[in-house]
Amino acid sequence: MKLNMKQWVADVIRQQEVTALPVMTHPGIEMNGHTVREAVSNGRVHYEAVMTLTRRYPAVAAATIMDLTTEAEAFGAEIAFSDEAVPAVSSRLLPDVKSINRLQVPSLSTGRIPQYLKANLLAAKEITDRPLFAGCIGPFSLAGRLYDMSEIMMLIYENPNAAHTLLAKCTQFIEKYCQALKRTGANGVMMAEPAAGLMSNDDCQTFSSAYVRYIVNKVQDENFIVILHNCGNTGQCTQAMVATGAAAYHFGNKCKMEEVIKDVPPTALAMGNIDPVSIFKDGMPFQMRQTVTDLLEKMRPYPNFVLSSGCDTPPHTPLANVDAFFESLADFNRQ
Repeated sequence: MKLNMKQWVADVIRQQEVTALPVMTHPGIEMNGHTVREAVSNGRVHYEAVMTLTRRYPAVAAATIMDLTTEAEAFGAEIAFSDEAVPAVSSRLLPDVKSINRLQVPSLSTGRIPQYLKANLLAAKEITDRPLFAGCIGPFSLAGRLYDMSEIMMLIYENPNAAHTLLAKCTQFIEKYCQALKRTGANGVMMAEPAAGLMSNDDCQTFSSAYVRYIVNKVQDENFIVILHNCGNTGQCTQAMVATGAAAYHFGNKCKMEEVIKDVPPTALAMGNIDPVSIFKDGMPFQMRQTVTDLLEKMRPYPNFVLSSGCDTPPHTPLANVDAFFESLADFNRQ
């Protein structure tokens, strides 16, 4: 569904009630009787999980799976799949700088990319009452998955030129993927760049935000926005995040939401940050209610705040906790 997304952001900020957009698909996968492996490999199973959650919960938007292996797999990385856990990159694709120079930017027909495009295409046709956000990885996080995370942290100091070569190739592919996601009818993309949170603000600006900004400038417009997710940020690189010019910023539970939002422009959305593991998955409904209520009270002064999880809610997150999340928000809004 075509929407003016700049207007949508402005409307979310202007309305008096707080809205919510938890990052979650696993409850929908489980409600439909499917495994993680099926959902991340089959576009129709993926789409059905999104639809199940969209029908059940009054989230301000729908979102497809946050999978940080899809793009790495397209480049040739080996992926470990499981019925019960999210996919993971199982071995380092690029052993040295020479391999960076040889690396080819893949086509969009590689790996599971076509299945993710299919899931977004099906969901975009079906969802007409709210925006749909696709998912992709950020450039630095993709580079870390291809070169190894600890190795890329050393590379940016020992051989920054090689790091920039790799980041340019990652960025080229992510931009191409985002353009394809845009063509499916999705209204935006949530770009997961958690590895950038390992860096200082200056390094985040140089090795992540400059590349994210390039993608934002290419794909963000009236009908399509970028939400930049960085759950690694403890507050030290919020300014670098904001320098990307994204329409919205999604924060993890490692930071204080009431502090980081001060760095976010009042015209952009700031989303977060209920702990996806200790509260969503392992907590009790009464803990969820208390945590949500406490956060909403702290965020009262900020109309651009959107309640969310701090990251993707993991498999086996109890529905009772998700229900409590939305019930607490409804109670707060009624007051």
